[in-house]
Amino acid sequence: MPVNVSPTASPSGNDLEAVARSGSRFRRMAVRIPTYLADVKENPAWLPMFMLARTMPGRRAHWAMSAKYKPTAASAPSIFGDLDAAKIAEDLRRDGIFANLQLPAEIHTEIRDFADATPCFGNFNRGLEFLAPQHDEAEATFGRSLLSGHFFERSLDSPGVLAVQKDPLLIDVARHYLGATAQLITTRIWWSFPTKASSEADRSLASLDKFHFDLDDWRMLKFFFNLVDVDEGTGPHVFVKGSHSRRKTKHQYTLLVGHPADEVLDYYGADKAVTLTGPAGSGFVEDPFGFHMGTVPTTRPRLMMEVGFGVSKPSRRRFHGEPVIRR
Repeated sequence: MPVNVSPTASPSGNDLEAVARSGSRFRRMAVRIPTYLADVKENPAWLPMFMLARTMPGRRAHWAMSAKYKPTAASAPSIFGDLDAAKIAEDLRRDGIFANLQLPAEIHTEIRDFADATPCFGNFNRGLEFLAPQHDEAEATFGRSLLSGHFFERSLDSPGVLAVQKDPLLIDVARHYLGATAQLITTRIWWSFPTKASSEADRSLASLDKFHFDLDDWRMLKFFFNLVDVDEGTGPHVFVKGSHSRRKTKHQYTLLVGHPADEVLDYYGADKAVTLTGPAGSGFVEDPFGFHMGTVPTTRPRLMMEVGFGVSKPSRRRFHGEPVIRR
């Protein structure tokens, strides 16, 4: 079954958590400056991307100069069946999202079993290591709320994760949409947990309950897969259709990528916000320049997988702790 689409109204782990808890978005930006400087030193082309890719004129110019993808052979068989990558790319250009992907049961079951049996790291902090089924005990042990559990490089120890990451449909869609230079840059799985003790700072750290857009490259595409059944109580993903291709001036000429929900929905339209629920294995692909957010689980933990593509040389610093890609 596909995802159900319905309307809806590198610092270290310790550094990231300290930044999120500071309570000031401007302070969070200031603390990231050393990381930004390291990115510029490693790749000077990062700075113009960081400054200009948030603006529509800058993005359109970069898209116009990109090498177009010209398929030379039929695509290899995919675990997703007979889907048309070019048609998916058309939907992405129109809406910014396509929600009709489904993993085979043996794939998402293997990843779920792996995530249950492999320790994850709470709140991006490698000092908070625990097994997801023991989440409540871990909160008691550490004396704090644990809103997320990331696996970092351990994600690539799952055969199911590697099978999804390497599936030919993903790179085919990415090249049709992003251009000939599209390449794999991130792969990760992570838990989001319901916890009564979560604060606004915790939710900000986990990119929950606040609309934002991603700015890790000039052009990006991200595939997401629900690895458990996701309903309204499981913290579903929300995306604002069309917000990838038009942008309020205030949302372009600012260093902030996160904006209040009422401000986003007032401009782009509340009817454009869709909530993505669905059974285990259901998935979708989106242009993460569009406004999106994860919501906080209230009844059950959510386990998700992400495979990301970009057009620039990946930096050594992995965003959100993603591992270096194994090719």
